[in-house]
Amino acid sequence: MGRWAYGLDPGDVWWATSDIGWIVGHSYMVYGPLMAGCTTVVHEGAPDHPDADALWRVVEEERVTGLFVSPTAVRLLRGHGDEPPARHDLSSLRRVFCAGEPLEAEVWAWLQHDALGDRVPVLDNWWQTETGGPVIGYPYGLGPVEIRPGSAGVALPGAELAVVDDDGAELPPGEEGLLVLRRPMPALSPGIWGEPDRYAHDYLDPVPGAWFTGDAARIDEDGYVRVPGRADEIITSAAHRIGAVEVEAALESHPAVREAGVTMGPDELRGETVVAFAVLREGPAPGDALREELVAAVRGELGPLVAVGEIRFVAALPRAGDGALMRRVLRAVVLDLDPGDLTVAERAGTPEEARAAWAAMRAA
Repeated sequence: MGRWAYGLDPGDVWWATSDIGWIVGHSYMVYGPLMAGCTTVVHEGAPDHPDADALWRVVEEERVTGLFVSPTAVRLLRGHGDEPPARHDLSSLRRVFCAGEPLEAEVWAWLQHDALGDRVPVLDNWWQTETGGPVIGYPYGLGPVEIRPGSAGVALPGAELAVVDDDGAELPPGEEGLLVLRRPMPALSPGIWGEPDRYAHDYLDPVPGAWFTGDAARIDEDGYVRVPGRADEIITSAAHRIGAVEVEAALESHPAVREAGVTMGPDELRGETVVAFAVLREGPAPGDALREELVAAVRGELGPLVAVGEIRFVAALPRAGDGALMRRVLRAVVLDLDPGDLTVAERAGTPEEARAAWAAMRAA
């Protein structure tokens, strides 16, 4: 499936920008390139470390032809503006892939149009560690497929997908529900080492007769799949389902916001409400006026039913080494829980800062 999705060839210089300990790391930094006979780039550090040019500089110096990067990392790069990619020769690139989190249309548009000047396709794809390889995507290795911004693509050969409701009934096209696999695939994990009961509980029991991915999704009439996020990251506010990533993208559409992180907070009236942490660009002053503008930006993008309960301005967000936003830390801050193991955090001290920000907001 990796060959169908990514089209690896012996002449490629392939760079999967992941920590080698993750599935993308060892599969698409080591095994995949070795089996394809191509060159692989291994680079340690966040995509904007030590500076905003880091990723683009490596592409230029190593003449990278295929790039695999997380949507969160793209959003991080987008926060630095159009100048860093413009300073580098990116003509070696033939295609760019994103996976690991929903690639919102606005983020795709920045990478496709602004950063890369429409010279190469930016292709989303969806899979999980448990699936062993891509399940949804734009099969670059098989031929061109129409790109629909905001969609992860179509089911790849061998994948039989469905979107169902909480009772397991299949939903009509365009309706959001739980993403499941109707039948096993060759790379699908058959179990969890030493924990057969947990495997059954997490993947087989939630939707009888199907394999539960844990993600929410909707499939349109043409088979294009949109995956707004994990089912437990979908905020249900006054019976309206909101994806955390969708709200983050809406906040980042405002020129004052460099990056945003969203989680849910309890709300007596609505059940749940959006709690957002925003990192501002240099210049804009935080305050109630800007907060009202950001709420309006979210409602303008996603509709008036989206309830933003709190927006707090912070200096940085908690991220892992590959740039992925650690939403569990934000949720722990909001719910006053222990955030757990933070040894993979890229920016030390950020969880404490977020916790202090929430405490100050609660005390205000």
